[in-house]
This record gives sequence, structure tokens and C-alpha cells, in this order.
Amino acid sequence: MGGTPGTASAEAVIRTVGLTKHFKDVNAVENLDLTVRRGEVYGFLGRNGAGKTTTIRMMLALIRPTDGYVEILGQRMAPNAVRAFERIGSMVETPGFYGNLTVRENIEMQRDLLGLRRSGWVDEVVEMCDLGEYLSRKAQSLSMGNKQRLGLARALIHKPEVLILDEPTNGLDPVGIVDIRTILKKLSAERGITIFLSSHILSEVQQLATRIGIIHEGRLLEEIGLEELRARNRTFLEFAVADTKRAAWVLEENCGVREYAVHEDGAVRVYDGLERAAELNRALVQAGVEVNGSRMSEDHLEDHFVKLTGRSDPEAPQVARRGRRGWRR
Repeated sequence: MGGTPGTASAEAVIRTVGLTKHFKDVNAVENLDLTVRRGEVYGFLGRNGAGKTTTIRMMLALIRPTDGYVEILGQRMAPNAVRAFERIGSMVETPGFYGNLTVRENIEMQRDLLGLRRSGWVDEVVEMCDLGEYLSRKAQSLSMGNKQRLGLARALIHKPEVLILDEPTNGLDPVGIVDIRTILKKLSAERGITIFLSSHILSEVQQLATRIGIIHEGRLLEEIGLEELRARNRTFLEFAVADTKRAAWVLEENCGVREYAVHEDGAVRVYDGLERAAELNRALVQAGVEVNGSRMSEDHLEDHFVKLTGRSDPEAPQVARRGRRGWRR
């Protein structure tokens, strides 16, 4: 199984070198170098249109790179890389299945297509993906969450070492997201499967991945382990206020605060002078700023993403302005 996931000594299972894809005048992916080590759950994070799906399609030899290459399990990927594909499971964009067939028929057909003989493998993936009660249901009648689980079951039928997933929780309700997350965690922890998944949902990546790569406008900005990211996180004092603009002015001009961030949800985060919480609160109130609450917390993946790209999760509040010695948008 190689070294500990996330360490330099662990075996590189997926590697891209100078991976580039141009579509006419659009540079979808540019000079991408990333490494996924054995046993990792690697979250490939970026906004819609950042280049995630194009990268995955090149990984699976569904489209040809303009430049660079992909290696998976030590083999250069191309349409004829049969030995590598025998060890890889994938689900790209939408789960693949035949809508007029039942769940069991879909999984058995996938087994037959791959030339697998053991019928017990069907039962294993059915249990793994919690599809037992739906075996006789037509695939087209399933909920979106169950369709995703069926897609996963088809991707797992040949017991792959590597699982490559494109937005596996996209379009799911909260319950469906939790179900998929639970399955993927179990596959990693109990089966030792290396998982590469793309997502634009920062909160989901933070709960699932052991390591992340952040892609923005086709370029890889950073690869970082979640533990290292947590170690970097900064503690902050957050004030919920009615007037963020005035609160920022009071903190900067009256209190000498130099590191702060204003969020569009009515929050101001202060990063220096945390021991002055009562004093800062008092100064805001005395200056006529309505303070609805305060709390001590720390930065999360969203904050790190904003620092790198200047843009936040589309489902999260945006950072509008940082203090005088920081950055402004």
C-alpha cells in the first residue's frame, strides 16, 4: 500500500506533467502538474468552468491533451492503456446506466462487459452502495441520489484501486450528499481505494478530502494537505454588525486594527488584537454601530480559497474588503 497518505514517501498513483488543453481560443487547462498518492482522498477544487472536468477527461483518455501527459498506476494514459483501465473506476459528469433496466441488471451488465465471472461481486457492490432495496427498480425511476449510487456501483464492480469522480455530489440534496460522502469515506478507509474527486462545493471537500488541489482558470494554484491547511488557519474575532462599512472605519481609525476582513453577510473579522475583544466591542457600540453578536473562530477552506483566487464558494458569502495592510477587491 506504500507510505502514509499525504507524505512525500507514498507512492504516486496519479501524476500529470505539463498537462495542457486548448480549445481554439480557450485555454481550458494550462501546464498542470499534480500528484495523487496512494490511499489519499484528493479533492480537486475549483469553481464551475475552472478546468476540472477537462482535466478528468484527459486523465481517462477521453480527450487528447494539447501538451503534457497523465500517468496512472505508473502507466501513460491513452485509449489503449488497457491494463491501467482494469484498475481504475470512474464516473464523469453524470452516472452511467441504462434507464430501462433494473438496478441489478445494470450492475450485472457492467460485470459482463468487463468479463468478470464472480456473481458475488454484484452483491458486494450492492451492499457497499446500499442499493439492496432498489434492485428490482428501473434505473430511470430512481432518485438523483440513488442514480449516483448506481453509477458508483458500476464504477466499483471490478474492484478498482483508483476511483476518479467528477462532481459526485452535484445536484444532490443534503441527505444524498451525506450518503455519497459516507460511501467514499468507507471505500478509502476500509478498501484502501485512492480517490480523486472534483468539486466546487468547498464545505464538502473539507469534510471528505485528505489533500486538495486548487485549480483556477485552468491553472493549479496549490496542492496542500488538509492537516497542513488546518495548521495554517488563523484565529479571528468576528463581529455581526448592522453596518459593516462604519464598523470597519471605527476598527481601523479609532482602534488601530490593521488586519480585518469585511464579509457581505454583515460580519467583520478581526485578525489582530484578539485580546482586546471587549474594548473593540465597546468602541463599536460607542460609535453608534449596532453589534448583534461576536464570536471567536478560525479560518476554513473557503477563506483559503478566497485568498488564492480572490473569489469565494458560489454558495458562500463573499469577502468584500480587507484591512489597510491586507488586500482589497
